[in-house]
Amino acid sequence: MTDAQEGIRLAKRVAALAGCSRREAELLIENGAVRIDGEPALLPQTRVLPEQRVEIEPGARPEPVVPVSLLLHKPAGTPTDNAHRLLVPANHHAPERAGLRFLPRHVAGQRCMTALETGASGLVVFTQEWRVERRLHEDAAILEHEFMVDVEGAVGPETLLRFDRTPARVSVSQRGEGHTGLRFAIKGPQPGQIANLCTQAGLRIQSMKRIRIGRIPLAGLLAGQWRYLLPSEKF
Repeated sequence: MTDAQEGIRLAKRVAALAGCSRREAELLIENGAVRIDGEPALLPQTRVLPEQRVEIEPGARPEPVVPVSLLLHKPAGTPTDNAHRLLVPANHHAPERAGLRFLPRHVAGQRCMTALETGASGLVVFTQEWRVERRLHEDAAILEHEFMVDVEGAVGPETLLRFDRTPARVSVSQRGEGHTGLRFAIKGPQPGQIANLCTQAGLRIQSMKRIRIGRIPLAGLLAGQWRYLLPSEKF
């Protein structure tokens, strides 16, 4: 089959149009600066036919895509090892999606820095940024995490006193029929640690959600949604 029939790689077409190397063409594409018949083209390996119109955004430069960090609301029941599969455009938080351009490179090589047990939901951090990775790794033991934990039955003052000798600060956030909502604030938690603390206090967990890591809240993200960590946000 000839090139006229099956098309050629987009990167080759862009290199010819821009008079640049194939690698520079790939960078232009990965940065979202290329369109095919008016539609964004983000994959260098895309095949284009001779009659298709390929355009390069004026002033675009072939620079590497800037590394990013992503904040995901992991649903309960999803193992952390599989949570990266939720980092797709359809799950991008809608209010942010309108102002920020998603690029496939943004999810390539993302590393999960804040593991969460399978049965729990809540905030999980993925990053490509070495500064964020270093911060979450080096300060892991002193970075405070906040969880909302629903337990069966009523929780009285005597039970709360049992947590005074643990690393967690625990308070009642709400009381309902047949259950109690507890707020846990704990530095450097390990997966399973809060469940163990509750078991030792004679409490049975119904649900657990991480709502904050350091100064970064879960706020606004529905289960399965993700957003970008903004440059102004610090853990």
